[in-house]
Amino acid sequence: MAKCDEGYLCEVCGQDVASLVESDLYLRYVIGMLDPEVLHTQQERHIRCNPTLAQFIVDEKFEPVVADGDFDKRALDPQFVHQREQLVTRGWHRLRELVHMDLPIIEYPLPEVTHKIRRRSGYEE
Repeated sequence: MAKCDEGYLCEVCGQDVASLVESDLYLRYVIGMLDPEVLHTQQERHIRCNPTLAQFIVDEKFEPVVADGDFDKRALDPQFVHQREQLVTRGWHRLRELVHMDLPIIEYPLPEVTHKIRRRSGYEE
């Protein structure tokens, strides 16, 4: 079976990442943690299979995740945690919006991320 026919399997649990809203790969892309040039080379996983990032989603529609160990947000600087929660939660909301939109992939990221990508690429408006 061709890779494109297999779907996107989570590198952690091996199950299908069936929805954009579950995609750690696209969440990282939307919030600027992943450059669009390498998006196609990265492994996929469920957001929940990456607790280090998932713990920062704060929304009643997302069951909280705890990341035990050194990267547990409860042990991190409160200002950093607040900023990261704001960014990652906005990114997750963006994924939920994208499911209902027909946009080119280059327009998926949050506005400030898109601006940075364009500035780096020399396409600043």
